[in-house]
Amino acid sequence: MTHVHSPRSMTRRRRRDAGLRYAALLMASALTVGPFLWLLSTSLKGSNEVLQGSGMSLWPQNPTLHNYAQVWASQPMLQYLLNSLTVAALAVSCNLLLCSLAAYPLARMNFRGRSWVFTGLLATMMMPFQLLMIPLYDLAISLGLHNSTLGLILPHACTAFGIFYLRQAFLAVPQALEDVALMEGVGRLQLWWHVMLPLVRPSLATLAVFSFVAVWGDFLWPLVLLDDPQHYTLPLGVNRLVNAFSLDWRWVSAGAILSLMPVLLVFAFSQRFFIEGALKGAIKG
Repeated sequence: MTHVHSPRSMTRRRRRDAGLRYAALLMASALTVGPFLWLLSTSLKGSNEVLQGSGMSLWPQNPTLHNYAQVWASQPMLQYLLNSLTVAALAVSCNLLLCSLAAYPLARMNFRGRSWVFTGLLATMMMPFQLLMIPLYDLAISLGLHNSTLGLILPHACTAFGIFYLRQAFLAVPQALEDVALMEGVGRLQLWWHVMLPLVRPSLATLAVFSFVAVWGDFLWPLVLLDDPQHYTLPLGVNRLVNAFSLDWRWVSAGAILSLMPVLLVFAFSQRFFIEGALKGAIKG
């Protein structure tokens, strides 16, 4: 016997399913945003609230910016910020340029061994950075890159993920557009620069955001390569707050919030391209 559901019961089921989905999304959002709100709340608290044991309250009773002023005055945060901005800007620019140059022939040109090159590229993505850190450090020392900005940039200058991601983006470009340009006598380099790159602009913006976040938050490689505070990046500067203030979480939280602001600004300005590139994804291939 076939059961026929009434429209009212189907409507209730849809509402229930929608409610469960929204509840799951709200829970995931709380787990994601909650730590950042707690970090912001801690950075705005005064010493009295900590001493009185009110550390569990989400919003401080008397918000203050004294922690930010203390961090900014006691540490050369501006120097750390400029160092991080320099490394991030150069590393992201090199990554976009070199990855697109490598991804274009892997996606649109036929040559012997192309599949082997791509397979080797995928294999390198499975290797953790900690496995390569010691030989990379030896290479940096032999090249005289100790305590240098260039030494921080080179490991991020061309990444396997960037090549893979842009290769998939180039594969999504219609072949007819490339054929027309080649028939007009356009060279491969001009075709890559004037035709292909503008067509994958959302993917470039997405990769730029990913690269910026990776470079900006990189802590281990600068910690290994640098021992001169003049070259420290912002993550190392925030780490110095732990030692300088005997682990006062209010000042550490203030430093962490300062280090997060550039990432939020980059995402805000590139949000449209980032979402478009993420929706297109790198599925074809």
